[in-house]
Amino acid sequence: MKAQPIASHFIDGEYVEDTDGTVIESLYPATGEVIARLHAATPAIVEQAIAAAKRAQPEWAAMSPTARGRILKRAADIMRERNRELSELETLDTGKPIQETIVADPTSGADSFEFFGGIAAAGLNGSYIPLGQDFAYTKRVPLGVCVGIGAWNYPQQIACWKGAPALICGNAMVFKPSENTPLGALKIAEILIEAGLPKGLYNVIQGDRTTGPLLVNHPDVAKVSLTGSVPTGRKVAAAAAGSLKHVTMELGGKSPLIVFDDADIDSAIGGAMLGNFYSTGQVCSNGTRVFVQRSIKETFLSRLKARTENMVIGDPMDEATQIGPMVSFDQRQKVMSYIDKGKAEGATLVTGGGIPNHVTGEGYYVQPTVFADVTDEMTIAREEIFGPVMCVLDFDDEAEVIARANGTEFGLSGGVFTSDLTRGHRVADQLEAGTLWINTYNLCPVEIPFGGSKQSGFGRENSLAALEHYSELKTVYVGMGKVEAPY
Repeated sequence: MKAQPIASHFIDGEYVEDTDGTVIESLYPATGEVIARLHAATPAIVEQAIAAAKRAQPEWAAMSPTARGRILKRAADIMRERNRELSELETLDTGKPIQETIVADPTSGADSFEFFGGIAAAGLNGSYIPLGQDFAYTKRVPLGVCVGIGAWNYPQQIACWKGAPALICGNAMVFKPSENTPLGALKIAEILIEAGLPKGLYNVIQGDRTTGPLLVNHPDVAKVSLTGSVPTGRKVAAAAAGSLKHVTMELGGKSPLIVFDDADIDSAIGGAMLGNFYSTGQVCSNGTRVFVQRSIKETFLSRLKARTENMVIGDPMDEATQIGPMVSFDQRQKVMSYIDKGKAEGATLVTGGGIPNHVTGEGYYVQPTVFADVTDEMTIAREEIFGPVMCVLDFDDEAEVIARANGTEFGLSGGVFTSDLTRGHRVADQLEAGTLWINTYNLCPVEIPFGGSKQSGFGRENSLAALEHYSELKTVYVGMGKVEAPY
């Protein structure tokens, strides 16, 4: 099983290689097999990509938003036509089951290109401000060269979520995927060129932790958008602040999902499972602290245990598989260390907690795991695990659970399950998070803003709100009379 690209990087409309860069081995998480070997970007590659973006951007910015949008919509059409091929590549890249990637990965990327391509003409409008005989107007103008730094859990989606608003606003982009999932973004770049995007506007370079600073600190870069961990976000934000670059940070979370005793229990369990086990738990917005009102705790846990143990773990390319491997050996080891801490600190292991016996080979699998009787001070209730580990905590009343839910440095997401919609809105209004769900979880259509608060980041991706983060307002005051000066 191989997925070797033509070359490691895609710059100025063409594949580019520089074998002086450190070798990056792309492993298929289901087997540990090396499916591609690439090279990290050297400083020369970084310069080449940024120079191409800087050269191409002014002419692109001079095009009408409608003309730019036409190209993005063509890219969306091509992605949908090749959804199966792109989904299989995403599964090879990440290990996520094909039943997920075929509905949630390239398709959401295509949605992003289609949405931003379609709202360009209206979304980038300015305003007219009457000032007596004078007037002023505003216009949205591009920032210039934008850098996108992706995470490994949704590589194709993130490449599009950052690329689409950047491009429609008239910017150029240099995108660096995670070294764990280097393949998908290259195909996105290919498709954009095929759709008619001028060369140099969307460049992909590979790299590791040494590559990011070369991009973030470059004087020709105007904007950095990162999806990653909180520690990485702090470093990137600090570096960008040194040259006053625009920054969007979509970081980690330890989000609460609150289940009241009047909720539809089966729906709440389904939401909790999707919010903990989808993509093998490797989703930043996951509701990993599941607060269940004490009166329904035993019923909730009993049904949750049965449904969790019925999940199909196996070959990600089998459409029956529901749980695939972790993205890497190191990630599996990290998750297993948290499971050990949960046991050691006194949480009750309801199900899972190990490596599936029936999975053969070197795949990085972990059983879907549920802990009950988790308390707020336990490590597994405070730190982001980023794996299929659900923590169930008891609570008695609304005021208590809101205070406990907010007792974290994170503020990415949260959810509420209740049949009392007044309470649902009331609780959502008090939760300190950027994205909330009532009676569902983790739905992120491109039409709604997505992003966090507190240590989970700032700025928003998707929706009209994203345009504000890839452009800036220019204000023009127009004087209609003679200038009177007192001197």
